[in-house]
Amino acid sequence: MKKQQGDGVVVIKKYANRRLYNTESSSYITLEHLAAMTRAGREFKVVDAKTDEDITHNVLTQIIMEEESRGQTMLPVNFLRQLIALYGDSMQAMVPDYLEASMESFRRNQTQFKTAVEGAFAGSPFAEIAKRNLEMFEAAANAFKPGATPAATTGAAPAAGKDGEIAALKAELAQLRDKVDKLGE
Repeated sequence: MKKQQGDGVVVIKKYANRRLYNTESSSYITLEHLAAMTRAGREFKVVDAKTDEDITHNVLTQIIMEEESRGQTMLPVNFLRQLIALYGDSMQAMVPDYLEASMESFRRNQTQFKTAVEGAFAGSPFAEIAKRNLEMFEAAANAFKPGATPAATTGAAPAAGKDGEIAALKAELAQLRDKVDKLGE
């Protein structure tokens, strides 16, 4: 049977000049293309064109850094500090499996969480804030959900100059976390 485009793992070659070459489409691509492939659930493997070494992990990390540098961060500073502190620790080997299981649990519970939050705030003055928080949570979940499209970002987060709104959203997020904790009990 002839292999159709879209089946299997796509091999991406990374050249010394930092260019990425998609061997399936026979075209040069960017990190943004790889991010879109990830969001679409498309499997790929990035290899160094000269050595054939698998560098997928490094490229995925680079995509995360690019996304984080665009302003709307998803990885809190305390989380990053804790993650860095675990390198070299005796628990380091357990961290990848734990993080993967945690993200899978987050994706599975997303629908239940969304329904609970919508019901808790329906008709209240906090409904719009809850809606914005849900949009942010959906955008975060979609970054890790195969086959999903990115959530609309308009209105998902207030502008950086609106300190009062940011503080209100942080407070609301803390309340939502408490509600999620109670749902898990």
